[in-house]
Amino acid sequence: MDPRFKFHTTMRVRIGDINYGGHMSNDRYLLYFHDARIRFLESLGFSEADIGEGAGMIMLEAFVSYKAQVFLGDQLRIGVCLCDIGGVRFKIEYLVERCSDDKCVAKGYTKMAAFDYARRKVCKIPPAFIERAQFEVT
Repeated sequence: MDPRFKFHTTMRVRIGDINYGGHMSNDRYLLYFHDARIRFLESLGFSEADIGEGAGMIMLEAFVSYKAQVFLGDQLRIGVCLCDIGGVRFKIEYLVERCSDDKCVAKGYTKMAAFDYARRKVCKIPPAFIERAQFEVT
């Protein structure tokens, strides 16, 4: 695993993840990114709805680059890396490797913004979020 990805989690490919081609469907990668992001946030004591000071997060953009096929039963290791932190925006990168051969099967990112759901507007990233996530920032 690339050393920038200090947090990682594993997930097993399920039957519902498989498409008509017999491999993992392209849309499932975003679901895996989401699950890995939730686990990453939980490890820091946060959630998507609460990153401190009344702020949550909202997705602005998502990108996936497919590198190799993934099949039913494959165990995947998903690395999560927080980077490009600005005043209200940040990026979360993902690296997906197959555990059996350490092959990179996908890479991607989601661009996020701190969001005040009560006021329905973008807000400044809480300093506590940046502080706790500091070990992940590149």
